[in-house]
Amino acid sequence: MIEYLDLIMFAALMVAVLSGFPVSFSIAGVAIGFAYLGWMLGVMDVSLLGALGQRAYGLIGNQVLIAIPVFVLMGAILEKSKIAEDLLDTMGRCFGQLRGGLGISVVLVGTLLAASTGIVGATVVAMGMIALPSMLRAGYNPALSAGIVCTAGTLGQIIPPSTLLIILADVMSNAYQQAQYEQGKFAVEALSVGQFFAAAMLPGLLLVVLYLLYILIRGALRPTDMPPADFGLARPDRHEIVAAIVPPVLLIFAVLGAILGGVATPTEAASVGAVGALLMAGRRIGINPRLILIGAVALVLLGLLAGAYPVRLQRSDNGVLEWVIGAVYALLAIIGLGAVVLALRAAIRTKIIHEAATSTLTMTAMIFATILAAGFFSLVFIGLGGEERVAHLLENLPGGPNGALLFVMLFVFVLGFFLDFVEISVIVLPMVAPSLIIMGHDPIWLGVLLAINLQTSFLTPPFGFSLFYLRAVAPEEITTGHIYRGVVPFIALQAIGILLIWVLPSIATWLPSVLF
Repeated sequence: MIEYLDLIMFAALMVAVLSGFPVSFSIAGVAIGFAYLGWMLGVMDVSLLGALGQRAYGLIGNQVLIAIPVFVLMGAILEKSKIAEDLLDTMGRCFGQLRGGLGISVVLVGTLLAASTGIVGATVVAMGMIALPSMLRAGYNPALSAGIVCTAGTLGQIIPPSTLLIILADVMSNAYQQAQYEQGKFAVEALSVGQFFAAAMLPGLLLVVLYLLYILIRGALRPTDMPPADFGLARPDRHEIVAAIVPPVLLIFAVLGAILGGVATPTEAASVGAVGALLMAGRRIGINPRLILIGAVALVLLGLLAGAYPVRLQRSDNGVLEWVIGAVYALLAIIGLGAVVLALRAAIRTKIIHEAATSTLTMTAMIFATILAAGFFSLVFIGLGGEERVAHLLENLPGGPNGALLFVMLFVFVLGFFLDFVEISVIVLPMVAPSLIIMGHDPIWLGVLLAINLQTSFLTPPFGFSLFYLRAVAPEEITTGHIYRGVVPFIALQAIGILLIWVLPSIATWLPSVLF
């Protein structure tokens, strides 16, 4: 019994999490209980817990994870300012007259919102409240409608900028460094968030293509499931399309372009995104669009010019040209700051900032508390010999490296029925990732496969978060059974996407190899 204490600890964690008690407290409580039990039974050196303070300090000062609250704030501002509603309305009127057009518009809007907000709950709720009633009114199959909304909403987990990818980048980078140490390499390499963002771009778009193909094929084979929407939708004019789509697209290019182009770190790019989201919110809530546009252009010009020709006015050898350029930069900064202040005042007046800050604080506290508790759990698990057991298990599975990876993918998939992606990422993956990397799997490719697998956990009953979000806002005619049945085909599409990336690793590895 004592030699299986690590396995019993993991089983106890599952029971504690499923009990409904707050996750971070459940993880920490199980760790404390089994640390004391292991010490009492003489199978654990309790001095190992001395590393807990170091882990907490490392978490607080982690330059990668600092980007999470800023990206969450960016998404929260966009959510609270109802920008998703404009997108859904415009895209629905663009494609509504086609067979399956409303489904196509939901997937495309989900893609844009994923790349600009990255918040699954906000996207699913917005589309569940706005798009789902329109789909039902047009005669769409209820289960299919629910499945499309749930699945489109989860794209925020795989398309950058994504909280999941930031956490995975940190976990996989640590695992990669640990694997290098175990292989005797002491000049270790690290992996960046930018590499994982680049690696996830094409796989994310691949999933979008699979969803769209499924909608088009099902619309052709079973036209009664997705009839054209013919209840008086007026097609939007060019101005409406530009006003709804261009600002989010420009924000996406500003954030991802800065990271992938090496111009800014993820935290700096997230700050740019938060300012951009604030300007978009200001335009949405009544600030003169020309003032917002002038301020945005001034800030973009300032970033580009200062990057191309930096000026340091404190230097004694500056000439007239440097002082003139410095004055121009100062003027651009003042114009941009003026637009930001106007947008901020409007956002404070309409309580958007209050709601966004509360949402950001809640989500950030949950994520960081879970990561901190998971660090405690992993220390105790290592002390009880769990790390050696996991490595031995993976090394002795039939099929070699591919067999071990298949086992881990299936294990993560099953855990996704019951656990959140944060818990799986920070508890399970640090145990298995180093062994898989030592076996020869590319860490970036491995991270993308795991990211899509974890994205699927939002769709798998009974505890898929997207299912809960949609259940809370769905019309009365949508039952829980409809939602569960509706996501099944899309879970199969997720599996097809994983299989394609497994067979063709270059889908995930090509873009980061070119950019980095």
